[in-house]
Amino acid sequence: METSTTQLPTFFVPHGAPTFALRPGAAGAALNAAAAALPRPRAIIIISAHWETAAPLVGFAERPETIHDFWGFPEVLYTLRYPATGCREASNEVLKTLVDTGYPAQADESRGLDHGAWLPLRLMFPEADVPVFPLSIQSRQGPEHHYKLGQALASLTSKGFLIIASGNLTHNLADYQQAYMNGGKTPGYVRAFSDWFWEKLQARDIPALLDYRRQAPDAVRAHPRDEHLLPFYVALGAGGENVTPKRLHAGIDDYVIAMDAFSFQSSPQ
Repeated sequence: METSTTQLPTFFVPHGAPTFALRPGAAGAALNAAAAALPRPRAIIIISAHWETAAPLVGFAERPETIHDFWGFPEVLYTLRYPATGCREASNEVLKTLVDTGYPAQADESRGLDHGAWLPLRLMFPEADVPVFPLSIQSRQGPEHHYKLGQALASLTSKGFLIIASGNLTHNLADYQQAYMNGGKTPGYVRAFSDWFWEKLQARDIPALLDYRRQAPDAVRAHPRDEHLLPFYVALGAGGENVTPKRLHAGIDDYVIAMDAFSFQSSPQ
């Protein structure tokens, strides 16, 4: 791939349970196909639901480690590595962009890639041949904060930066346990919630999406805590004005995890 000099789309992708690495299925194929259709990015900014900080932190590690931040899964998962390299020049440009926009962002010299980051990256860029670094979320600051954070990053999509936000459109682990014990039946809210999001995206109803916790069906059940949804808003905001959404995949894994994937890109005015 030649390095991109045109505006890149932004992505919200699922990372599911860690076993997604072993059974990527249709969702994994959709992520792989989406990445294969891109020109080569200069660098990847990965926003994972699993890096929560009080203020935005930008990863500066030259070789970010693969973090196995999960327990009780098949041993083979702990042998997987994503041999990424960082890019201090690119990290510094992102940091400067955020600081210039008014965010109290700082550099983190040691942060690696948690499973919310390396798992989708292995599917999208299996050769690990594009520099990558993480950007944290602020889980106590809600959708609007993250939408504006994405807007602050939007200009970077025309400078070769690929923004990938990783979470899940529904995430209730207590409901997973309940479904597992009850024969694997998926609660009706899982698809209703994800379809509501797609309906509002198609209508470009940003106010409704930002107010999802009051307006979406069973929103609090879909997200007892909304850290797994907040990366969605970063990708949406970074997509730019007059954004065109694409639903790359819609499916359910592990009974209750909506694996919807989206891309966002500005349309010509």
